[in-house]
Amino acid sequence: MSDELPIDGRILRETLSALPEASPLVHHLTNDVTTSETANVTLHWGGLPVMANAPAEAGDMAAGADALVINTGTASVSEIDAMIDAGRRANEVDVPVVLDPVGYGATPHRIESVGRLLDAVTFDVIKGNAGEIKGLAGEEAAVRGVESVGEATGVAETAQALVEETDAVVVVSGETDVVADGETAYELDVGHERMGTFVGSGCMLTSTLATVAALTRETNAPVPDTTAAGLVGTIAYGVAGELAAETEPSGPASYRTAFMDAVAAMATDPPSVTVGDRLERR
Repeated sequence: MSDELPIDGRILRETLSALPEASPLVHHLTNDVTTSETANVTLHWGGLPVMANAPAEAGDMAAGADALVINTGTASVSEIDAMIDAGRRANEVDVPVVLDPVGYGATPHRIESVGRLLDAVTFDVIKGNAGEIKGLAGEEAAVRGVESVGEATGVAETAQALVEETDAVVVVSGETDVVADGETAYELDVGHERMGTFVGSGCMLTSTLATVAALTRETNAPVPDTTAAGLVGTIAYGVAGELAAETEPSGPASYRTAFMDAVAAMATDPPSVTVGDRLERR
């Protein structure tokens, strides 16, 4: 195994700079709670968000998009059907598909729904919190509503186990983020505790990952593959959280605004980040 990291500061900056020029179309089949947040964060990174969840058009929109987000946070049985159709159509034309199994393990419906999706669709990235990822990997996990509760230990190993099962890059959000592929797992030292003070931050990370993953379809793109896209997206998202906190917003609503402003500023003027100081190979 090479000690060389999959990305560096140059790749991070060039990827963020490329997004507004590429303007990737990111189709979201997402939950009702965070539609506005996910649309806005996609737009602020330089992407074009679209939310076409009607069964009559979900597949057609996915086939013409540059990336697809499937978020099961509020999905009914009919909406899962539309997600399967969209995912299959995206697979047919090599559109990257990102799964966010929100609240997996909390109810039988969520378990069955995500199981149907995994059986029918090939996912390029699976992003979840520790409880969701542990549950997907067949481990005992504590999920209350859509939140992971309890101690998050062994997350990197769990993520790699899920990679082996699904062949997707697995991103685990938490106090320490993890990005895992078929070769290794990386722990990421990014972000700020205030990122958990407003609803939608996890869903927005999923949209960020899909927006960056869309660039992997571009010839000679600065982000070479899905692993690099997962690392770039997660680091960029965490750095935006840090920059927002530096402005010392007075409360969670003002912090959310500062976070969105930080994302937009990074897309316009990408910061210099010493990536090697933010990654630890497990």
